Amino acid sequence: MSEQTPQPSPELFFQTANAYQRTAAIKAAVELDVFTAIGGGARTARELAARCQTAERGMRVLCDYLVVVGFLTKEGDSYGLTPDSATFLDRRSQAYMGGTLEFLLSPMITGGFEDLAAIVRKGGTVMSEAGTVAPENPVWVKFARAMVPMMAMPAQAIAQLLTDGGGPRLKVLDIAAGHGMFGIAIARQNPDAEVTAVDWPNVLEVAKENARGAGVGGRYSTIEGSAFEVDYGTGYDVVLLTNFLHHFDPPTCEGLLRKVHASLKEGGRAVTLEFVPNEDRVSPPVAATFSMMMLGTTPNGDAYTFKEFERMFRNAGFSRSEIRPLVATPEQAIISYK
Repeated sequence: MSEQTPQPSPELFFQTANAYQRTAAIKAAVELDVFTAIGGGARTARELAARCQTAERGMRVLCDYLVVVGFLTKEGDSYGLTPDSATFLDRRSQAYMGGTLEFLLSPMITGGFEDLAAIVRKGGTVMSEAGTVAPENPVWVKFARAMVPMMAMPAQAIAQLLTDGGGPRLKVLDIAAGHGMFGIAIARQNPDAEVTAVDWPNVLEVAKENARGAGVGGRYSTIEGSAFEVDYGTGYDVVLLTNFLHHFDPPTCEGLLRKVHASLKEGGRAVTLEFVPNEDRVSPPVAATFSMMMLGTTPNGDAYTFKEFERMFRNAGFSRSEIRPLVATPEQAIISYK
């Protein structure tokens, strides 16, 4: 018996047209602290409404919706947390990510997609000439403060990679450091590591605050200004390029990478963290769809494949590059050798 061809269905169309409700639901649940309340023992709509100070009907509809989209479980009238929600959305968890919505759903980001047709016609952002990569854009201060929980695990994973692959003493340059967590994680793991962070002055205030809080402020220095313009110095063992290259086109990236190459000592490494789609550019989903974020918020940014990164680093003078998967993140690390 031959397989029947599935009948056309409008289900995907309706799900996509109404996807804004999914965003609104997670934003509301975080704002109302629904996940923390469930983790704390409130399970029914009535109990949650009392704990979160909402109408019972509103809480029931919100929680049922969160069950449907995968953030909650339901048995009878009792709601529960999924493993992901318990880890990332219960405020008591060390991996809590609810605060990242302050950046991810900021008007600067979401406003960039109000006229996607115009963006597609142009081939880049219509927010402004430079989009989010405009000099000293205040959105990056919000990013630095909001994204620490999301970056803590990949930062630790990269610190472990570097410890496993080299000697005890490290001179580290962290380009576009933002919150500073990647350099800070290396400094915390290696008492002989010294970190220099490059970013805009207002963003570096956040990084320095985080370094002091982590107890590594004495080994944490800064260079204020554009990564394309400031003098890095030389003799670095490691240069960190975390979530930065995707903002620019390949020629711009290669120009920066030549500067990075010159700053490294012989045998030094550039460590890049990025969303890296497969060569088909449509898988895996999170990495592949990141190119849409770059289309809407930058003039020329993209989600690059490993072959594209490999070519950029080779053109900048690096001898070889290798890609490493990281635990608990959709991003991957690319290690490039001088």
